[in-house]
Order: sequence, then structure tokens, then C-alpha cells
Amino acid sequence: MTDVDEHGRPEPPVDGDELATLTGFLDYQRATLGWKCRGVDAAGLNATVGASTMTLGGLLKHLALVEDDWFTFWLFGRDRSAPWNTVDWAADHDWDWHSAAGDTPDQLFALWEESVRRSRASLAEAMADGGLSRPADRTWRDGRAPSLRWILTHMIEEYARHNGHADLLRESIDGSTGE
Repeated sequence: MTDVDEHGRPEPPVDGDELATLTGFLDYQRATLGWKCRGVDAAGLNATVGASTMTLGGLLKHLALVEDDWFTFWLFGRDRSAPWNTVDWAADHDWDWHSAAGDTPDQLFALWEESVRRSRASLAEAMADGGLSRPADRTWRDGRAPSLRWILTHMIEEYARHNGHADLLRESIDGSTGE
């Protein structure tokens, strides 16, 4: 039984094995983003702070891309799915951030939640095919391939960094604070 905090976030296990600990922290960070973005209308999801163009909606769409990119494109070498496969990334390398303004809150949450669902399925598939040491099918330019362990750790870092941004954005929208 996983303990859940007052914001609906599952607490990472204090005595789990390596996989349970890594996925526990990743799920906690995912739930933190959801907490910071839920209950915010379209105007709030498009609000910025100071000189930054970053928005909560952009964070949701960017992290949906990052989920699909690491757990599908890199880990298994699979083609990108919609909407990522229709984007001219050379024309707008920040399309995920910019295009979020045209999406409704429901569309953004559905995209992000479906990406997380696919990531979890890919993680289970990779664990059955080599475990945490399994190398990604795609390699970096220098020929190295990150392991599933590296990908999970990177995803925790990615969410943790962006959750700091989400804290500032959410506070500027309605004064909500916390972690």
C-alpha cells in the first residue's frame, strides 16, 4: 500500500528496491506537476511570470513530449507518434511549448496523462527485456546508449527542475504555494 499525501501524491518507498525507489520518485514528481496544474483554467495555464514565456500548459505539453521521447523514441527506437510526428521541429524547436496555448486544459491533461501511461507500459516492457541495465535502442552521436536506469534518473531530474517552475507559475496565478 502506497501512502498518498494531502495533494494526492504517492510517497516513494523508504525501503524499496532500486526500481521501486526510482519509479516511486518519478511518480511523485509526476503527481507534483499534476497538483500544480490541476484546477487552473485555460488563461491560468497560459500565464507567464516576468520575462519568461514559460506556462503551466507548456510544461504539461513539454513533459508529455519528454515522456514519449525517452520511453518510446530513445528506449525502443520507435517512431514518434502524434502529435510529435507531424511537427516541423527545424522550423520551431520549441513547438511543444508554443503550441500549448492553442490547446484546452482537457487536451493538455489528456496528452500528458496518455504519455505517462505509455511510459509506464514501456518501462514494464524494458524491465522484462534486460531490466534497469537495458541500453536504449537509439544511441547518442558518440555511439553510447543510456541505460534504462539513466533514463529513469533523468526523468526524475526533468520533472524536479520543471516542478520548480510550476511552483512559481502557480503562485503567480492564484497564490497557491507549497513544495
